[in-house]
Amino acid sequence: MLSQLMITSVQQAAIQVCDSFGIKLPESIPVRVEQPSSIEHGDYATNIAMQLAKLLRKAPLHIAELIKTELEQDVPFKQLVSATEVVAPGFINLHIDWEAWANHPFELPPATHEKIVIEHTSINPNKSAHIGHLRNSCIGDTLVRLMRKLGYEVEAHNYIDDLGNQLADTVVGMLHTPLSKEHARFGDYCWDVYSSTNKAYEREPALVQHRTEVLHALEEGHQNLSWIGLLVAERIVKEHLEEMKQFGIGYDLLVWESSIVREGFWDSAFELLKNTSLFHQETEGKLAGCWVLKQLGGDKADDPDSEHSMDKVLVRSNGILTYTAKDIAYHLWKYGLLSNDFVYTKFTEDVWTTSTQGEQQAYGKADMVINVIDYRQQYPQLMVKQALEGLGFNEEAQNLRHVSYGVVSLSPSAAADLGIDTSDGKASYAMSGRQGIGIKITELIQQVANVIEETRSDKNGLSSHAIAAASIRYYLLRFALQTEVVFDLKQATEISGNTGVYLLYSYARALSVLNKAQDAGVLPSMPAHFPDMEKAEHALLRHISTWHDTLYAAGRELSPSAICNFAYELCSLFNNFYSACPILKAEADVQRFRIWLTSLFKDTLGEALEVLGLPTPSRM
Repeated sequence: MLSQLMITSVQQAAIQVCDSFGIKLPESIPVRVEQPSSIEHGDYATNIAMQLAKLLRKAPLHIAELIKTELEQDVPFKQLVSATEVVAPGFINLHIDWEAWANHPFELPPATHEKIVIEHTSINPNKSAHIGHLRNSCIGDTLVRLMRKLGYEVEAHNYIDDLGNQLADTVVGMLHTPLSKEHARFGDYCWDVYSSTNKAYEREPALVQHRTEVLHALEEGHQNLSWIGLLVAERIVKEHLEEMKQFGIGYDLLVWESSIVREGFWDSAFELLKNTSLFHQETEGKLAGCWVLKQLGGDKADDPDSEHSMDKVLVRSNGILTYTAKDIAYHLWKYGLLSNDFVYTKFTEDVWTTSTQGEQQAYGKADMVINVIDYRQQYPQLMVKQALEGLGFNEEAQNLRHVSYGVVSLSPSAAADLGIDTSDGKASYAMSGRQGIGIKITELIQQVANVIEETRSDKNGLSSHAIAAASIRYYLLRFALQTEVVFDLKQATEISGNTGVYLLYSYARALSVLNKAQDAGVLPSMPAHFPDMEKAEHALLRHISTWHDTLYAAGRELSPSAICNFAYELCSLFNNFYSACPILKAEADVQRFRIWLTSLFKDTLGEALEVLGLPTPSRM
């Protein structure tokens, strides 16, 4: 990676300068090398001399000159840098020899973990999925693609909570709250059943007892109610997989919560936890009879019934396991820390599932675990990490990463379309499955496809449905993880600006140029010598050179939006280059360089689109 090579060289030069003064370069002074916003200030620049001025008690310009002298003796550095200049008040500007860069074999750093398990989607199997669920899936699938691109072995899990309240509510509704309404899909029917059941609980509190009966039956697993719950869950999950497939989202393994309970995983985890001082059964108070996991370094919360109690209940007094208990057992298995293992069968042609009968497969035994779960689940995730630490699995706890993200809400116009009262003038409105408020994925993609179909002039390229899926996926990825996404249909279907459609059009434009060049007998090969570059060419090439740095940083920070930002800037620079610099009508040497640059852009954007899960269209 180019920037890492620059950092290494500048850091070594700074160390040598400090040594000459009898001082060791402190770790508290980081060496940063960044691309200036203006090309006139170099391709890279560093302010390390100004950072060292106080330590060395010398003028920044003097220190910068000393560092420059050291850099000019660095052979790998000199092979890639054509000029190093010192400017007031002490910046060091570096100008890259782009011909040398193009001939340099840059590689990504080797993967530091052999295997990563990434858990994402994990929708309750009780109704159709909505756009809030889709953000989770898009983030998770992009992280799977990103980490595979970085050389990791990655296993994508989808955890199915088939023992939870939500599925129980849908089963209760099917049996006790009749619904007569036409539905095209089973999940949409269950959407209305789930909503009507939660409203019925308010009118008929006695119905809640039926939920408890269903929960016990689901966990026990051999009753009529158990089979009804299983059939509902399996049908819903198949529809979820079909919905996600439209967005290029796939999985390696479905892990069913019922498998964790019935195959003894919790029993094994329970025995391990009992041997720690953190896990015990309460004998008095509101939590009498409950098994709780005590938070390290904290006293009991004032309200032990609180969702965020300092003592987390893992087993309720009635024997029912909490979600966190099963999640702890699941994570012990993910790391290969239990003697238990699942058996597996095919759920679809491409996806395996845990099962009561099946065959052995090499799933689990991860070096790192990444969980994509919204910010509201931060506390349970911390409890899983704490359980690992309490059991002495500190390395595993350290390598457990929670990718937290902001939820999706509705813009006032989107909310109004769903019949929500927006007279209070709020900036956004929350979705609620219990109230039946939300935009289903199938309805959303059809709406966006209809808008695209009506506005596009050329309908012979990528289908409107495929463009719609790409537009929605990119829209949900481009925001920083912690940002609340306020979904607005108009914004999601825009074709200019920072959108998925803009990226696809840019790729198709580059491919069209290359096809025309090929028809004229000119193939994209790197020229023997680079011509003097125009500003637009220089800016595009400079940004392309940061691709590996961006990829590596996005993997380190688990940030899909970093790839989006790179891709959007890349397309903006290419389209500026396309407008400012004639390609096919240029003179021979310049034409050869510009066709090569167009090909380099196309390949780089193609890699970014692959990581983002977007298509690479030959025509739009």
